[in-house]
Amino acid sequence: MTNKMQALVKAKSEPGLWLQSAPVPEIGPDDVLIKINKTGICGTDIHIWNWDEWAQKTVPVPLITGHEFAGEIVEIGRRVEGLELGQRCSGEGHLIGKTSRQSRAGKFHLDPATRGIGVNEPGAFAQYLRLPAFNVVPLPDDIPDEIGAILDPLGNAVHTALSFDLVGEDVLVTGAGPIGIMAAAVARHVGARHVVITDVNQARLDLAARVADVIPVNVTTQDLAQVESDLKMKEGFDVGLEMSGNQQALDQMVEALVMGGHIALLGIPPGKSPVDWSRIVFKAITIKGVYGREIFETWYKMIAMLQNGLDISGVITHRFPVAEFEQGFAAMKSGQSGKVVLDWT
Repeated sequence: MTNKMQALVKAKSEPGLWLQSAPVPEIGPDDVLIKINKTGICGTDIHIWNWDEWAQKTVPVPLITGHEFAGEIVEIGRRVEGLELGQRCSGEGHLIGKTSRQSRAGKFHLDPATRGIGVNEPGAFAQYLRLPAFNVVPLPDDIPDEIGAILDPLGNAVHTALSFDLVGEDVLVTGAGPIGIMAAAVARHVGARHVVITDVNQARLDLAARVADVIPVNVTTQDLAQVESDLKMKEGFDVGLEMSGNQQALDQMVEALVMGGHIALLGIPPGKSPVDWSRIVFKAITIKGVYGREIFETWYKMIAMLQNGLDISGVITHRFPVAEFEQGFAAMKSGQSGKVVLDWT
């Protein structure tokens, strides 16, 4: 194997990414080397491309970016057990520490020392990725690489959707981006009664209706209260999944929930947002902030659901060879796409 590879690199402190030659990573005794087959473009990657304030404060330059991937193991560290050469896999992109109370208690997703591949450490937009064996998630034969490449965002959707009991409940999802659409599909799959998803982007609402058995609502032209009435809902939604990061969407969700309702909050508003806490207090609403995936409970859950009939393949709308990565990023930035997958083979 050559010691050089192609990689998408944040090579300059300015907008863009650059396809460059880079050294193939050297692995340690507890690592594996993964040959990348497919990668997904994430909203985080768009922030890094745009080189916004968050990216400038967070991402070291130069850095190989990307954290959504599927591939196969081509090298194994000498202390690694339970994995095999040629094994197909995805993996958890959060690299955890081992000394915090949360990590030592097995609550790995809450470890404050977490670092992200493609954000703080070299990532998966490359022909090869070094990853701790602990982070590897083997892929069953019935989950193709392009689905394996979007398990990271699906994990965000699953973590959010399963934050509260959904069986027989009425669920409101605000934000019809790819993760919101997948969360809506998960809610229906696990037994929610009505699932309504709201947005202002009609193209993404149309995609939501194609991917999942949900009711899309364009809040610029439709009245959410009328939708509730049409569904014969008497008291409001039981659970809200806020995926948009939009303050107006959160305000509308609070108003639409039942007394004692629950909100799982994945969307991140830009900067500080005014919140009418009196409405939340007087309605006795529980809010849970969601970050990433529960390591590794979420991975087990989502793989089981995919093997049990959850179909989110329709959320992938664009596929490009890595040489056309600029078109892939343009599709993501257009607001007219679902997930965009790059092919490294």
